[in-house]
Amino acid sequence: MCGICGKLQLRDNAPAVSLETLRRMLGSIEHRGPDDAGVYRSSEVGLGHRRLKIIDLNTGKQPLCNEDGTVWVIYNGEVYNFVELRSDLVKKGHCFKSVSDTEVIVHLYEEFGAECVKHLQGMFSFALWDDNTKTLLLARDRVGIKPLYYCQTATTLLFASEVKAILAEGSIEAEIDPVSLHYFLTYFYVPGDRTLFKQVRKLEPGHYMIVRNGEVKIAQYWDLTFKKSTTTFEDAVAELDHLLSRTVRDHMISDVPVGVLLSGGVDSSGVLSYAVENTSQPIHTYTVGFDGGCTDERPYARAVAKVYGAHNHDISISAQTFWEFLPKYVWHMEEPVCEPPAVALYYVSKLASRDVTVLLSGEGGDEAFAGYQSYRNFAWLEKLKRWMGPLAGPLGTLSSSAFGDPESRYGKYGRLLQTSLDQYYYSHSSGPYEFFNHHRSELYTPDFKSSIRDVDALDVVRKRFKKVSGLSVLDQMLYVDSKTWLPDDLLIKADKMTMANSLELRVPLLDHQILEFAASLPSDFKLRGANMKHILKKALSKRLSPEILNRKKAGFPVPYVKWMSDDLRPAISEMLLDEQTIGRGYFNRKTIERILSTPAARSKYSKELFSLAVLELWHRTFVKKEVPCFT
Repeated sequence: MCGICGKLQLRDNAPAVSLETLRRMLGSIEHRGPDDAGVYRSSEVGLGHRRLKIIDLNTGKQPLCNEDGTVWVIYNGEVYNFVELRSDLVKKGHCFKSVSDTEVIVHLYEEFGAECVKHLQGMFSFALWDDNTKTLLLARDRVGIKPLYYCQTATTLLFASEVKAILAEGSIEAEIDPVSLHYFLTYFYVPGDRTLFKQVRKLEPGHYMIVRNGEVKIAQYWDLTFKKSTTTFEDAVAELDHLLSRTVRDHMISDVPVGVLLSGGVDSSGVLSYAVENTSQPIHTYTVGFDGGCTDERPYARAVAKVYGAHNHDISISAQTFWEFLPKYVWHMEEPVCEPPAVALYYVSKLASRDVTVLLSGEGGDEAFAGYQSYRNFAWLEKLKRWMGPLAGPLGTLSSSAFGDPESRYGKYGRLLQTSLDQYYYSHSSGPYEFFNHHRSELYTPDFKSSIRDVDALDVVRKRFKKVSGLSVLDQMLYVDSKTWLPDDLLIKADKMTMANSLELRVPLLDHQILEFAASLPSDFKLRGANMKHILKKALSKRLSPEILNRKKAGFPVPYVKWMSDDLRPAISEMLLDEQTIGRGYFNRKTIERILSTPAARSKYSKELFSLAVLELWHRTFVKKEVPCFT
């Protein structure tokens, strides 16, 4: 696991990229790779690499080149099938000088060009420079486990694992993009290729970029498809068990110690069970609890660790620790993302970094096998709408009126009976659109409303739904989440918070082979009645106890609702009502005062308040530069 950065001159006769520029960029992401640093420069391009040693500790230094020094690569991630790929390439006459997975990319490129990405099983973002054709290739893994940002100007292309490295180059200033701000307040994250930085974009998952002769082209090389198999449920269970075992084994390849991030839930416990089978070394597990929390995962994690003979470690964090960490959280997250559990992930990663360099996580089981209640609830709702036929609309209107409050549970579902899936999917009670849909006119200032008057943030979701409109309701939701919530929220959080502690997080349940297998299954294999993740639980039923299999999903449940309403109320009120904050010109003071004024409102809109606090800290950190760097 590493950090990459670089600069490409897009015009002829431009000055060469300076060593000092690359050093500044690399210095901003030292936490991603504290073990080593390296650069490559030619007349057109400069490549920089920070290394966290995982595989081939002695000869895996980057940038790395082919035999004659004409193809160079910098790479962040892991390729789990590199041993097989290397063997095939050696048979074709390629010569290797290391045993690292990185060198495989160079020789694959020599064989297949940009299509080399299709041969890689793993998580990655990389930049490859072909000096023969003066071509730069940037690529990102299929699911978006590893980030890759870029900024194109009239004269240069900047790129890096983190935005702060692009800013460190020095030629662009951090400016806020009003449209992206509106997206953030709609989704709690910025979807698609946008970021909150006006000039910075994300290379989307499953895409690569080719830059040649000053021309930039972006192409998609992978998408999640739902071609259904005809397998029986019993055969699918057996195949899934085999696939999970093989995938976890692949994800354990490492020359440094590997641990498991354990919540005591189905996904992480399942990963631990396969990990124990695939190593003779003792496994260390890590979990987190919270002072004053309603749910404590630690007893469950300890029990599961004991069953598998793992050495369990846990930590607890308080409301004060949570609040004091937020400036550092924003600096590392960059985008930003409103994910309170990310704070917990930072501290449990910090705990783990004392013993291991690689962590396995159960992240992704819900997105692959339908583990969220929203999947079940909305699938049922769509069935109800089909059953009601033309009566659905009038009955929805009646229900909304009868229960008064449009934001109550029954009032909400009454409205949903009147609208299409793509309209209401991000309006469910756990989503921010509910709040901003009803209070946007009160919250936004006239000037800010004017700056986004032609923008409908939900178009992002509508376009995704339109692409898969012929699929089952469940598969539509799974597809949309795999393109939005998963890469732009969960995986950004996972990467940034673990790399902040120089720790590599691997997510075997998001291996593209598992995602493709899950997508090939009939919907009722994944969601059967009220039973979510049906086939995954069946595959794990001989490994995990009924208590674990039937546990209500929690997943590091940070008690931020209580904290934001009680413990942290004075601090968050001071920040959001500060003259500097109001002076940004985005929000009306009276609306924020009203939300902060009563415990009921603070509790109901706790995540919205958290998002506004994160946004303000982002502004102070990157635009006003009032918060120190945390390297």
